[in-house]
Amino acid sequence: METSTQNLIQKYNVAGPRYTSYPTVPYWEENLDIEQWLSSVKQTFATSNTKEGISLYIHLPFCESLCTYCGCNKHITKNHAVEEPHLNFILKEWQMYSVLFEEKPVIKELHLGGGTPTFFSPQNLKYFIESIFKDASLANNAALSFEAHPGNTSPEHLEVLSSLGFTRISLGVQDFNLKVQKAIHRLQSFEQTKAATIGARKTGYSSLNFDLIYGLPFQTVESMVNTITKTIALKPERIAFYSYAHVPWLKPSQRGYDENDLPTPTIKRVLYETGKELLIQAGYVEIGIDHFALPTDELYTAMQVKKLHRNFMGYTAAHTNLMIGLGVSSISDSWNAFAQNVKTVKEYEALLSQNQWPFLKGHLLHKEDLVLRKHILNLMCNFSTEWSKQDDYCEQIPQALEKLKEAEADGLIRYTQHGIEVTNAGIPFVRNICMAFDARLMSKAPQTNLFSSTV
Repeated sequence: METSTQNLIQKYNVAGPRYTSYPTVPYWEENLDIEQWLSSVKQTFATSNTKEGISLYIHLPFCESLCTYCGCNKHITKNHAVEEPHLNFILKEWQMYSVLFEEKPVIKELHLGGGTPTFFSPQNLKYFIESIFKDASLANNAALSFEAHPGNTSPEHLEVLSSLGFTRISLGVQDFNLKVQKAIHRLQSFEQTKAATIGARKTGYSSLNFDLIYGLPFQTVESMVNTITKTIALKPERIAFYSYAHVPWLKPSQRGYDENDLPTPTIKRVLYETGKELLIQAGYVEIGIDHFALPTDELYTAMQVKKLHRNFMGYTAAHTNLMIGLGVSSISDSWNAFAQNVKTVKEYEALLSQNQWPFLKGHLLHKEDLVLRKHILNLMCNFSTEWSKQDDYCEQIPQALEKLKEAEADGLIRYTQHGIEVTNAGIPFVRNICMAFDARLMSKAPQTNLFSSTV
């Protein structure tokens, strides 16, 4: 790696958000109560449901064992008796939203996340999804997807969800090296992943995604080459190649290994560049940050026509102004407001059993929030943004440009007539570039660790 690149990594490797939203959750004002949230949902639904439909994210929190790297909200148990009662609580939350709507919601996108959705039996998932669909209709070409553990995804899971209209599956692979797997407590063989991949294709799934992580303990360039080579052999349509977020102050399970076992920032970047080069040689195209897709995949098409979107589920080709999050810790987005559910299974179920919304906190976006959100989304999705229209301009823009002078001098951005473009050299640092537009972060630097490193 060139010395100049090493210097850039040292310079820009700071803590920063991943920008699945703006404002980021730690900077929500909590200026929204449940009645204001429901009013915002109802208003956005009325203006957008017929035209574009809604997105639905459902958080299924249970896992049988703890993966120590994981930063997601999860509940560890081997007691599968929890399945049906918990699904009924989520259905109750969905029914409460359904009563709020004055017409049947049109589901354009639905994603089962977790946790481990395949913790639940195929029979319970069938009952659950069919119950969701009773109160909704599906848009043409609706994108239905679920996350799966290669070790517990059975042919029955694949068949049942396929019969319900699911065409996308995301396999949590992370790494194929045994030493790395033992360190993060995520044991699964290449053969299990291969079997799940072949099974999904035989069942009719048209899009497979592999989740891979770089920066994990004990990863080396050699082990990364092995993981990427094996991934390419199975040729998933999409690959999410994430930077490991080491936040042990938020996720104590990450203290299960020594920080000296983690690759240095420079080596971590080498791991990514090594994987990226192999993927590009194999025909994959870099999409936004941390994502790759084959040119036949709709993520690539969406990027080409500048319709790529990013929300709390990551990158998607399906933009909707309303995204409803169901389940523990789920975040919803009405475009003008955000709301998050309570974070424990016990509290979530207790509130719903008392016919109360499982609302934890929310944020009502100001005019400046909406403008800056647009620019940050543009940068994260298209690597460019502009403010030629009056509605795209706010007082933070000149301040952002002042903060970006150094990035321009370093060759990370270039100015256009009414905006900026991220250069190829700047793509690894796009989170840092977005931070210049983050008025809330700039006005109040965090006093404690909130975010993972940007590089």
